[in-house]
Amino acid sequence: MKLQSTDGSELMTVTALERDGNSLLIKGKVFGAMPMNARLNPGEPMGSQPLLTPRLIFFLLTLPFRKG
Repeated sequence: MKLQSTDGSELMTVTALERDGNSLLIKGKVFGAMPMNARLNPGEPMGSQPLLTPRLIFFLLTLPFRKG
């Protein structure tokens, strides 16, 4: 999975999502060269609740079925 900036340049390539205890470990490369591991702790997704509107949740659920 590739994450891109608004101008279309590659920011990060995610190579793996793994469970690490009670956390989610995201492995990948930043700018195609520098390896990076990021950890998402259990309390963090709850902090994003104000950012998730019903319209955005619907968009995220339908995203895998949209044409790119």
